[in-house]
Amino acid sequence: MRRWTLSLILAAPMVLGCGGAPPPRTAATASPGQPIAITVTEDGFEPAEVHVAQGVPVTLVVTRKTDKTCATEFVMKSEGIHQPLPLNQPVTIAFTPKEKGSLRYACGMDMYAGKVIVE
Repeated sequence: MRRWTLSLILAAPMVLGCGGAPPPRTAATASPGQPIAITVTEDGFEPAEVHVAQGVPVTLVVTRKTDKTCATEFVMKSEGIHQPLPLNQPVTIAFTPKEKGSLRYACGMDMYAGKVIVE
């Protein structure tokens, strides 16, 4: 009986969803005034999509974590943003989206991209 009880106790976290890593985030929603962290990895910008409110100032904090990428710049043409991304140094990018819709951003070579969804 003790062996069965111990097995049940050890297995409970996995059954309840606490035994593994959380699923990767593909989108983020910002609370007004809160910075949004974006990381550049070998796979590109993560999360690749963020949601923000129209007319509310947005602060993106972009950190490039790898040299194995061409994403060494952050370019958002619609907002006139072109910012270098030095390795392992957070870069703050602030703007206020004026219209609802999708704002595309990309690396300098336009190979890796993401978007800010303005709601």
